[in-house]
Amino acid sequence: MANTVAGIAESINIMGKRSGTAMKERNPGPVQEMAKEETAAGATYLDLNIGPARKDGTELLPWAVETVQAVTSLPLCLDTTNTDAMAAGFKVVRDKTAAIMNSISAQPERMQKLIPVAAEAGCNVIALLWGPDGMPRDSNERAAMAVDLMMALAEVGIPNEKMLFDPIATPITLGADQIASGLEFLSMLQDIAPGAGSTIGLSNVSNGVADHLRKYLDRTYLIMLMKYGLSTAIVNSYDAELMAICKGERQNLVDLVHGMIDGNDPDPATLQGTALEHYKTYKVLSGQAVFSESWLTL
Repeated sequence: MANTVAGIAESINIMGKRSGTAMKERNPGPVQEMAKEETAAGATYLDLNIGPARKDGTELLPWAVETVQAVTSLPLCLDTTNTDAMAAGFKVVRDKTAAIMNSISAQPERMQKLIPVAAEAGCNVIALLWGPDGMPRDSNERAAMAVDLMMALAEVGIPNEKMLFDPIATPITLGADQIASGLEFLSMLQDIAPGAGSTIGLSNVSNGVADHLRKYLDRTYLIMLMKYGLSTAIVNSYDAELMAICKGERQNLVDLVHGMIDGNDPDPATLQGTALEHYKTYKVLSGQAVFSESWLTL
């Protein structure tokens, strides 16, 4: 059976060129066009990211939800650091039980404010492994945070099946250690929270890398995460090759990378094209080769 990952399309974002301007001007046209494009690209969910939106979040997120719901029936993922805006957005979500709240981190104030909103909505929750001291240092700290979040969500009746744990993708420019810790956490997840799902902000891995190179890192990283049962990912749905991997249409490449994770390295001289790209990119993401922006040509 082919591995598949449900894609949460990330492009309707207050920081985006097309969507950001449209959101600030409350111009529905561009936002609705993008929602249709992301739906056509094969996204499973549409992420609506308004950022911190301190000034007008409680009005902006409901506007974005209603704007997008007018043109697509895909479930939504609401994404904001403004807890009041999140609550306001969920009030107008049509299918609350299919929707995703992005996110509840392991920070007390966020848990206190958002867990009751999630419980009332009956939605799925991205449990973000980011604590009071910020980034977890290793897989054990991730596991401890995951337990705290799982217990707090379970207390209000949210089942494991509604939780999507996000171990946090870190840029390869910071080294491969945290990438390895995130994968290790995913391999432990079913023991920690049986039945729970997982997700990742995929493009974080290529943050700070030249634009034309980012897609290669995102694609190989997705395949690596699939080895450990990743169920959803926040993705650039405009990358057709990435979406093909999500849909299980690149099994030969998945087999190649998963084989390398198991220690079965092919002879690179026998590889060409996309297979060679994944081979070289895996070496960098796994820390076996030092990252530089010329990794594909070395």
